[in-house]
Amino acid sequence: MLNRDEVYAVLRTVMDPEVPVISVIDLGIVRDVAIDGSAVRVTITPTYSGCPAMREIEADIRTALQAHGVGDVSINLVLSPAWTTDWIGPEAREKLRAYGIAPPGRAEPQGLITLTRARVPVPCPFCGSSDTRLQSEFGSTACKAIHVCNACRQPFDEFKAL
Repeated sequence: MLNRDEVYAVLRTVMDPEVPVISVIDLGIVRDVAIDGSAVRVTITPTYSGCPAMREIEADIRTALQAHGVGDVSINLVLSPAWTTDWIGPEAREKLRAYGIAPPGRAEPQGLITLTRARVPVPCPFCGSSDTRLQSEFGSTACKAIHVCNACRQPFDEFKAL
């Protein structure tokens, strides 16, 4: 049977299906691991309630732990507190940038209501220039926006701050 540290080591190998350079641990969706005899319960919070990748993530977690000898795996989905991009650590943010995705900035405080949204320039993950423009608020997934760098002319995704 795996101990808690070994379970976390296995979970570090479970990659996000939409951004395969960061793990579910890097992404900050794993909230807790509980071991009870031969059973392991993993508590996760989805990046947002309608995330289409959650079923695949749950299956990948289950498969990875079962491949390491855990027969009884349960997934506990917790929605509160809501996931925030602030849970993505510095190393994972660098992995995103190296992959060509602009990492998210700081999330706005909960309860803050603004009438207009001032956008700060998103630095290009390829050349580092802040001379970029928003092409579309919506990218390949709801959590990304598409930008274009005016300096190197590369299009790139931005992982939105939530």
